[in-house]
Amino acid sequence: MGATATVRDLPDALHDDGRLAARTAGRHPAVFLDYDGVLTPIVDRPEDAVISDGMRDTVRALASRCPVCVVSGRDRTVVQRLMGVDDLVVAGSHGFDIWSPEEGVIAHDPAPGSAHLIAEVTERLRAETQALDGVIVEPKRSSVAAHYRLAAPEDRERVADVVRSLQAEHPDDLKILPGKMVYEIQPNVDWNKGRAVLYLLDVLKLDPDRFVPLYLGDDLTDEDAFRALRGRGIGIIVGRPDDAEVADRPTAAEFSLASPEEVERFLATLAY
Repeated sequence: MGATATVRDLPDALHDDGRLAARTAGRHPAVFLDYDGVLTPIVDRPEDAVISDGMRDTVRALASRCPVCVVSGRDRTVVQRLMGVDDLVVAGSHGFDIWSPEEGVIAHDPAPGSAHLIAEVTERLRAETQALDGVIVEPKRSSVAAHYRLAAPEDRERVADVVRSLQAEHPDDLKILPGKMVYEIQPNVDWNKGRAVLYLLDVLKLDPDRFVPLYLGDDLTDEDAFRALRGRGIGIIVGRPDDAEVADRPTAAEFSLASPEEVERFLATLAY
């Protein structure tokens, strides 16, 4: 199912007259959390997105009561370091790299044979953007991201040109995921955060009769997870409804929260 509303049309998950609680009645939540923009505010430099002590404590308290998984576009080991938590299931690189405290790395390879190409693309991206101030190239396990939030407007367009050129050279092998001031280059396979969440529901044996999955995300890449859970779980988009850039965005989520601060309050209602 696709997007059905804009963000401004959605009920607030903290003030919804009991609608979300009614959807979860009789079942335990299984909570899936994006990292940037959900557990931390969006920041200029990716390395500065360190989770607050309060949010960390709330997530830990929630994880003692129900399954909690972090699903991020970031490299999995980077998410674990920034969170300072080593006892949660983490799906990094949009679910290409999944780890659990019980099993360690969960073996799966949605893009076999792509490592050499991604390494080649990473070096090209670095070489062609190194002269552009404010551009950060972030290599990941199965992809590479080019962040341009700190770049001048003319340099942002240059980043877009470089990314488009790389895709044009490998039209069958690469796909581009645009995000918030970032382009992510991935292997062109049918894998995304939605597929990762469905995979985790299966691997973790989260019986739909006992658990209802809740997915909290803020970015366009989270829409895949919102769509994947329609009819099975609940999508909650994080973004200020008074921000025009956010408010008019079509979404497949069913509820909203305005900010990471509201996310923390919401998670606390589930944890305590």
